[in-house]
Amino acid sequence: MIPAYPPLPGTATARTYPEDFIVTEVLGFTPSGDGEHHLLQLRKRGWTTEAVAGLLARHFGLARSAVSYAGRKDRHAETTQWFSLHAPGDKRSVEPGQIAEGVEVIAATRNDRKLRIGSLRANKFVITLRSVEAPRGEIDKRLVTLAHHGMPNYFGEQRFGRDGDNFEQACAWLLGEKRVRNRSMRSTLLSAARAELFNRVLAERVGEGSWDRVLSGERAMLDASHSHFAVVEADKYLASRARHGLVHPTGPLPGQHRDAPEGVVGQLEERVLAPAAELIAALERQGLKAQRRALRVMPRNLRWQWRTPDRLEVSFQLPAGSYASILVREIVRTRT
Repeated sequence: MIPAYPPLPGTATARTYPEDFIVTEVLGFTPSGDGEHHLLQLRKRGWTTEAVAGLLARHFGLARSAVSYAGRKDRHAETTQWFSLHAPGDKRSVEPGQIAEGVEVIAATRNDRKLRIGSLRANKFVITLRSVEAPRGEIDKRLVTLAHHGMPNYFGEQRFGRDGDNFEQACAWLLGEKRVRNRSMRSTLLSAARAELFNRVLAERVGEGSWDRVLSGERAMLDASHSHFAVVEADKYLASRARHGLVHPTGPLPGQHRDAPEGVVGQLEERVLAPAAELIAALERQGLKAQRRALRVMPRNLRWQWRTPDRLEVSFQLPAGSYASILVREIVRTRT
């Protein structure tokens, strides 16, 4: 992934402690307050989301399939996220409190439907960087730049698996070199394949300096929206809206029935994706519908505070599906 801004001199330490990476989910709906599903807000440390789902199933005497969530969160972090438990006929109330070491229920209600991946509107982050050895003034300037101009909307390393080989596994499966029977793993590999192809297009746009500009022929997307539209001609009005972060260029998530850009943007995507033509055909055979994703994301409510001369705390909000690690990477090179 090519960074959008020149790297700053110096380094910092990230994730020394779980509380150095705090994430809070923001639901995209208001719970109904009744229904067949318990809706629980949990705070966890040292647990994967999937492990907590299994814990909840055992704790409440349910099948694992009765527990769902809206997004996966890091293990090495302090995360507040939502889970739903399908328990028709269960009238008991769930009280706040610890249910295991590192897992605590902090709120409970009911809902008329289960949580699904994508039910989130956003995630709030509070990130602490320690032992910062980069110039403070330069970091402050970079944060101002990120607040006003945004950052590339790359998929982060988490999308590619613990060992970073999900894309290679996806290629092996989709191109017939190996079998993958597990349905959940198939979904994970399909996501990794499309994420890698999107990142390649975004990296090309970053390299040529057009990742934050709307060009003629573009498929553009309004901020905080998933719908996109064709740009016949990139006029001054559209350019102004792009400068203010109100509209963004987009890149492809390959699949069937794609709305392809035209002109120089279409030519760029064709060139970048040409080596993956066989893989894209395999994705289409899987029945995936083509989508577009914004190339840029604006970190909202971006605030920062120097807690000590070498300890920086940064808070911000990103739409669901965007990665805090990409913002950190644009601030300073980190040590773990």
